[in-house]
Amino acid sequence: MSKQSLVWIGKWTFILAAAGSAVGLGNIWGFPYKAGTNGGGAFVLIYLFCILIIGLPIMMAEIMIGRSSQKSPVNAMRLSAEKSDQSPSWRFVGWGGLISGLLILSFYSVLAGICLDYIFISGTDSGGMSTTEKFASQTASVSKLLFWHTAFILMNIIIIGAGVVSGIERIVRLLMPMLFVLMIVMVVNSIINGDFARGLSFLFAPNFSDVTPATFLSAMGQAFFSLSLGMGSIMCYGAYMPKDENVFNTSLTVCGLDTLIAIMAGLAIFPIIFAYGLEPDAGPSLVFISLLSVFWDMPFGNFIGPVFFILLSVAALSSSISLLEPSVAFLSEEKIFSRKSASIILGLIAWFLGIGSLLSFNLWSEVNIIGDLNFLNSMDFLANQFLMPLGGMFVAIFAGWFLSTKIIKEELEPGQKKIFIVWRFFIKFISPTLVALIFINQLFFS
Repeated sequence: MSKQSLVWIGKWTFILAAAGSAVGLGNIWGFPYKAGTNGGGAFVLIYLFCILIIGLPIMMAEIMIGRSSQKSPVNAMRLSAEKSDQSPSWRFVGWGGLISGLLILSFYSVLAGICLDYIFISGTDSGGMSTTEKFASQTASVSKLLFWHTAFILMNIIIIGAGVVSGIERIVRLLMPMLFVLMIVMVVNSIINGDFARGLSFLFAPNFSDVTPATFLSAMGQAFFSLSLGMGSIMCYGAYMPKDENVFNTSLTVCGLDTLIAIMAGLAIFPIIFAYGLEPDAGPSLVFISLLSVFWDMPFGNFIGPVFFILLSVAALSSSISLLEPSVAFLSEEKIFSRKSASIILGLIAWFLGIGSLLSFNLWSEVNIIGDLNFLNSMDFLANQFLMPLGGMFVAIFAGWFLSTKIIKEELEPGQKKIFIVWRFFIKFISPTLVALIFINQLFFS
C-alpha cells in the first residue's frame, strides 16, 4: 500500500467520508422515530450524552489505531497489538469488521435499490393503485429487485475500484454537499406544506414520563450504530487521514454532522406526516408507503417525492462504500488481488448474498434461517446485533487496556493532556461497559 497515494487530500475529506459512512438509511427513518416515541427532547438529550460517552471515545480509538498503522482494520489491529507488546490475535477484531461490512452491504444494497426504484415511482401517477399495493407489487417482482440491487452494487464496485482519492474521495466530495442541499430542500418543504410546529414538539419537547430503561438502551444503540462503529470503516478511513489533522476535533465534528443530519431528517419527515394525518411509527413502511401517499397527494409532490428518494439513495451510497472499502483495502495491501479485482470479487460476493435478502420479500418470505428470522433479517441479526457491537466492545477494551500509551500520545495533538485523561477513562471503563449492555440487549431482548 502506497502511503503517499492513500491519504485524503484536504482537511475536510476525512470528515465528509466518515460522516458519509455514518449517515445512512437508519438516520433518515430510524433516529426521528425513536426520538418521537421515546420522550422527544428527552431522548435527544440522552442520545447526545451517549454520543459523547460511547460514540466519540470509540471513534477516536478507531481513528488512532487506523492512522498509526496506515493499514486496513485486520493489519491495523495486528500491528497496533504488536507495537503494544500484545498478541497479534487482536487482528480477529478486524476480521469481524470485514465480515459484518460485507453482510450489511448484501442486504443494504437491496433496500437502497428499492430507494432508487422509488425515485421514478414517486414522480409518476399512482395508476389507480394504493401505496400499499404499489410496494407489494414492487417487492413481489424478483426481476425488479434484482435489477436495482445489481445497479447499486455496481456503483459501489466502480467507486471503490477507482481508488481512495479518485474514487471514494471524489464521490464523497460530491455526495455529501448534495445530501445537505437535498435535506435543506426537504426541510423547507416541511415548513411550507407540513405541520412544522407539531413536528418540532414531537422531536424536541422533553417528555420525561416516557423515559424508561428501554429509552436509555435505545439511545445507546442509536448512538453506537449511527456512527458506523465496530465494523472497521472508521478505522480504515482513519488510515488515510493526514497526520496533521486533530483526532479529537475531527471526531467531534463527524459526530456533530451525523446528529445534525438525523435531526434534519426528523424535521423533514414528521411535519409532513402530521399534516396529512399519518402515524409516525411505521419504520421503513413509513417511507415507502405512508410518505409516498403524501407525495402523490401534495402540491408539487411529483418533484418533492423524487428529491426525497434521491436523498435516501445518496445517503445509502455514501454509507455503503465504507462497507466494502475495508475488505478491498485488506486484499489489495496483502497483494492477493489488485484493488479493482478485489472490488469486483467482493462486490459479487455481496451481490450473491443479497439475492437471498431480495427473495425474503417474496419467494423466500416464509423461509427461516436463524430461529424465526428470514434470510434478510438473519443477515441483519448476524451483522448489526452480533458482530458490530462485539467488535466495538473489543476495540474499546483493546484501546483502553492494551494499546500503547506511546501510540495514543503520538496520534493526539501535543498539549491535549486533559483530553487524553478524559478519553482514557471513558474508553477504559464507560464505553466498553455500555457497549456490552447494547450487545446483550440486541442479542437477547430485541
